[in-house]
Amino acid sequence: MERTILGSTIVFAPFGIDEALEGLAAAGYTRCEIGAVKGWFEHIDPDTVSDAEIARIETKLKDLGLQPVSLSGHAQLQTDEGAARFGRAIDIAAALGMTVVNTYTGDATTEAERESYFANVSDLCDRAARAGLKVGMETDSNMLPTAEAGVAILDRIGRPDVLGFNYDPGNVVYYAGADPLSDVRFALPRLVHVHLKDKIGGKGVFNFPPPGDGELDLATFIRRLDDAGYAGPISAEVEFDERGWPDYTACLAAAQRSVANLRALGLLPTASTNRPPPSGP
Repeated sequence: MERTILGSTIVFAPFGIDEALEGLAAAGYTRCEIGAVKGWFEHIDPDTVSDAEIARIETKLKDLGLQPVSLSGHAQLQTDEGAARFGRAIDIAAALGMTVVNTYTGDATTEAERESYFANVSDLCDRAARAGLKVGMETDSNMLPTAEAGVAILDRIGRPDVLGFNYDPGNVVYYAGADPLSDVRFALPRLVHVHLKDKIGGKGVFNFPPPGDGELDLATFIRRLDDAGYAGPISAEVEFDERGWPDYTACLAAAQRSVANLRALGLLPTASTNRPPPSGP
């Protein structure tokens, strides 16, 4: 099975879009997921980015030989501001020729906020469908910490041709202390994207090393995906630990380590050529 393996720009979260893309290319990725999450890793800021800048990024991607596949556009969808932001993320993803735009349920806590989420996300799914995009709802935060909890949410929204899970095994441990190998089966029938994020420590412990360096059984996790016939994007994430992101050289080393581990897992082919290292910030 040919897999679509991406490098997420989140490994270079503190740095600019050019440095992030150069780093992914130097590490050996040929496909990528770009962050457009306000206040988290906004390599593209959906509130301020211009069409000219999107066109420049598109040229940069082509020059580096990177195919953009997905956009992390997570926003507080229960608010009008968050819904507008994710709507812009949909437009950005479409302009860059991506196939999936990811988000999450946000931090809705009251019944009124939850109802606003459902109303807004339904309209946004329709907008994504018109743009030819899938929407990946991530296992992340209070409403949808696991796929098991998320089935009822996705069922209520409907739109199965557009909306599915973006499954993150590291988040399932972090937010719920659940077992991803058991929980992922709830996501498999409606899986559109995977964040391949490893984990060290249990619930509430912020420690996400390069995939393959943590405690999760990623080989078995991948077999679960293969057995279900999943052929969608798998995006490798590194978020480091509670100390935050290191300098650019260490971020690049983490991206390179991720690629080496993905090759060991059989997810990427053996390298035939080495790209020169990026200049860095």
